[in-house]
Amino acid sequence: MLLMRAFSISPGELIASVVRNRALIAALVKREVIGRYRGSMLGILWSFFNPVFMLAVYTFVFSVVFKARWGAGSDSKTEFALVLFTGMLVFGLFSECVTRAPGLILANANYVKKVIFPLEILPWVALGSSIFHMLISLGVWLLFYVPLFGVPGITALLFPVVMLPLVLLTLGLSWFLASLGVYLRDVSQLIGILTTALMFLSPIFFPVTALPEEFRPLLNLNPLTPAIESARDVLIWGREPDWALLGASLAASTLVAWLGFAWFQKTRKGFADVI
Repeated sequence: MLLMRAFSISPGELIASVVRNRALIAALVKREVIGRYRGSMLGILWSFFNPVFMLAVYTFVFSVVFKARWGAGSDSKTEFALVLFTGMLVFGLFSECVTRAPGLILANANYVKKVIFPLEILPWVALGSSIFHMLISLGVWLLFYVPLFGVPGITALLFPVVMLPLVLLTLGLSWFLASLGVYLRDVSQLIGILTTALMFLSPIFFPVTALPEEFRPLLNLNPLTPAIESARDVLIWGREPDWALLGASLAASTLVAWLGFAWFQKTRKGFADVI
């Protein structure tokens, strides 16, 4: 019975697994976050200094060296850096999970032959760690934004809502890649190349309006585009997201999450034989 339940592909099991193993997920996320900085002098403070350093680099390179401006907006260098940094917040959550996904099972091979261990929670653990770092980076963003431009508008409270489709999409891809990475070891190398390309093909360093009209539909096919644009809308521009687009993204991402989960559950039986 336990074995059948563990390998169920139903959408209900996707939710039930998280609820059933929430304490274990929380403990593993905490261990991963702390373990990443164990042995360093500053410890977890590095999770704060890293985004501060990157924000300073973005400000200097794009605003001073390239003298870039965001569309027809103001000439403020700090505003450009904060707009760019918002896009990196979104991309960072996605890329950290997806690039790690092909190696999740291989890095935890000792769990594979333990029938009682729920392997399907490993993408949740990676996601939890990524969300922690994104929240730290968001705190850095606020630390710079509030003194310069004031408290963000009420729409900033919608940030978790506009991130939900991206979270579900990331989970679905993580389950799919975690399984595929067991059978095809080259997947991790390919994903590293694709995520780097995706960073430059997303509206992170430039606004969508900077592209010629004929190329904009292609950019809108990028699943990161609505998440990045919506994050800027609610955090910086004080606008509500496009609710119709958000609803469509949520429906598509939910389907991707379930398909990725189903693929993982169907293919996990062969993990022990391959590893």
